[in-house]
Parts: sequence; C-alpha cells; structure tokens
Amino acid sequence: MTVLAVIPARGGSKGVPAKNLAPVGGVPLVSRAVRESLAAPHVTDVVVSTDDPDIAAAARQAGAEVVLRPAAIAGDTATSEAAVLHAMDAYEAMHGSPVDVVLLVQCTSPFLAREDIEGVATAVLDGGADSAVTVAPFHGFVWREEDTSPAAEPTAIGAQRVGGSTALLVDTDRACGYGVNHDASFRPRRQDRPQDFLETGAAYAMSATGFREAGHRFFGTTALVRTDPARVLEVDDPHDLARARALAPLLDTPALPTREDIDAVVLDFDGTQTDDRVLIDADGRETVAVHRGDGLGIAHLRKAGLELLILSTEQNPVVAARARKLKIPVLHGIDRKDLALKQWCEERGIAPDRVLYVGNDVNDLPCFHLVGWPVAVASAHGSVRAAARAVTTTRGGEGAIREIAAWVLGPTLHVPEHAPDTPATSPEK
Repeated sequence: MTVLAVIPARGGSKGVPAKNLAPVGGVPLVSRAVRESLAAPHVTDVVVSTDDPDIAAAARQAGAEVVLRPAAIAGDTATSEAAVLHAMDAYEAMHGSPVDVVLLVQCTSPFLAREDIEGVATAVLDGGADSAVTVAPFHGFVWREEDTSPAAEPTAIGAQRVGGSTALLVDTDRACGYGVNHDASFRPRRQDRPQDFLETGAAYAMSATGFREAGHRFFGTTALVRTDPARVLEVDDPHDLARARALAPLLDTPALPTREDIDAVVLDFDGTQTDDRVLIDADGRETVAVHRGDGLGIAHLRKAGLELLILSTEQNPVVAARARKLKIPVLHGIDRKDLALKQWCEERGIAPDRVLYVGNDVNDLPCFHLVGWPVAVASAHGSVRAAARAVTTTRGGEGAIREIAAWVLGPTLHVPEHAPDTPATSPEK
C-alpha cells in the first residue's frame, strides 16, 4: 500500500518572495511540511513538486524526494491538482508501483501537524471516505455584498477610521450587505446554529484512482477531519508570515538540539556572550563582562569534539582576547557574517544544517537562514527570537551559552565517551 504525500512548492511567489523557503520557528516552510509528513505513520513516501533548485535542495535535505515540475504547470494560474497529478505520474514512473492514496499537503500552512496528515489519510484508508480535508470549527456570521445596480462592482466613496479599524464607505445605492449563513433579521445563539466548518487549506487525502477520474480533490464521500482552530493560518502575504513567526514559540512543540544533531557551534559575541554593554575608560579602552559558566560550557563543547567559532562584526581586541582565553578560533570585523560562515563551513566540510548558530540581533538573521539550528538568547531582538528554532531562558552574558551546552551534552555537561581527546582547557571558575 503506497500512501504518497505531495507537497507543491513552486519558486515564483509574488506575495512573499521565496515564500516556501521562508523560515518559521527557524525552519523553512517546505521543510516543516516535509517533517510533519514523514512523521505521519500512514505516509509511506513524501514528494516535493517544485521548479526551484533551492527549494529542491531544502526538500532533499529534509528527507523528501523531489519531482521537478515543468514550466507549463509552475505559473501563477497552475492548479495544485495539476502538480499532484504530475507528481503521481513521476513517482510511479520512478518506482514502478502504483499510488493507492495521494495526499496534498500545503507548506503554506506553517502549523500543519502530523496528526492532521494522519487524520486525512486514515479517513480514506480506514474510514471509507473517497476524499478528506482538514477543517476547523467556525462560528462566525458570514456576509457578502450584493450589487443592486447595473454597475458590476460597488463604488468605494471613502474610508473612515473606527477605533483600531478602517471602515470602507461604499455607495449604498449600488451595494447592499446580506447574510450568507444566517438570517440578518434573526441572529440565533451559537449553540442554536448548525456547526459550520472552515476549510484550513492544510491537508487533503484522496483515493488515487478516484482523484485521477475526477481531476479534482473533492469527490465521492468527503470526510471532514477536525483540527485545532488556533493552528489555522495560511501564509499569503508578509503580514501572515510575521504572524506565523510570532506564533511559532507558542504553537511549536519545543525542540532542543542534542549532540547527534550538530557538528559545530558558532557564537556571536556582543549581546550573546556579553550583556551587550561596553564600558569605556578615559583612554578609550573598552571592557565587557562575560559569564564564567559560558567558559565552562564552551570547554565541554570543544572536548565533545564539536567545531567551534566566534563570529563577530566588531573588530575589537576584547573579542580576540576572549577567543584566546577560550582556545577557539575567531573571525571578527566581518561585514557579511553569512558569507564568512558559509565559507568556514565549506573549508571544514561541515553541512550548514549541522551547525548551531547563537545570535541576538538583526545582523545575525542571515546566518539564521543558513544553518539548521538558529538559536536566540532570551534577551535577543524580537525578530531574532521569532526566527530562531530554539530560544534560551537565559539572557546573553548571563550564562546563555552554558544553557545551550547543557541542551547538547546534558544538564551535567557529560562529554560522550566516544569524543576525541582534546588538550586540557582551563575553563573559568
């Protein structure tokens, strides 16, 4: 039995450029969809349909197969059904076996969960449905505007600020509002109304044979698979993306890196290993305060065999002195930290997705988008915390690096027995 999850992810997005690669919770949208699809027990194979090489690379890195979509079905008017049908054909040609159930999984729904995917798959496999869709309970009153004049559209005659909202004023001789799912003259209580459901746009499942015959995703008996309304969000514009990033710390299941997840730890300096304050004496010499626990954590990370680097935009003797003390390399006075980090990874043969990068401010965001484990300290700028995959509970300069070392090596900073021997260090105590 082959249950194929197809994730359409074309490269040409006008509302949000490179939308499907945009990170939410530190993970690109397409990678989030692949991760949840692979975790659904009934799903046997995951394919990403794309026309973009960067999306293809991210999909493969996340564990999916890739089907390159031809230009004819990659434009703005191309349907998701066309992409799914093409991916099914390509998969069957590659594997020589038929698809029994096909899923359409949308990576533009960042809080799609494996339970949603499993739910629609189960409805078709075990529930007797021909097709299935994720929905959320909906209790709102829906209104539409009715054109009451020969003109095709109502004419806007202005706008008025009402509280925190803007009301559009229309020519009432030409347009009239009317209730869709209710009688405007009688508004029953919620518990007295039939339950309405909102299609979430997140996950669909179809019998492969029925889908080929119908050519669309809803046919035969369609099962409604309920999901949590709090997780319903589709990323169509920059505001949606900003909301998704703000919600990620609340809705994502916390995930912390372990030693098995990473090969290197790269550290920003100011605001990450310090509290971001600088003391300047009368001669212009700068001093900063660091935390002794961070030195201990770094020493154990090095002993565990991890590659370490301090990467800073500041050309400052303090940064170099701290690196010497910790016995780790430093690159400072760097304008483009992401380019320097990419080159450093290439020189050492380290895959960026195996790098943990710790930062605190907006100049760290390009590096966040490059690595597999972007981590923000608790005192980081809001946009940095929103883009991080994990956030410390400790502020920069107050032991945040020590906390990260405990994630990776365990709360007692146990160094794995297989770690290579390294020269003795003198962590600060």
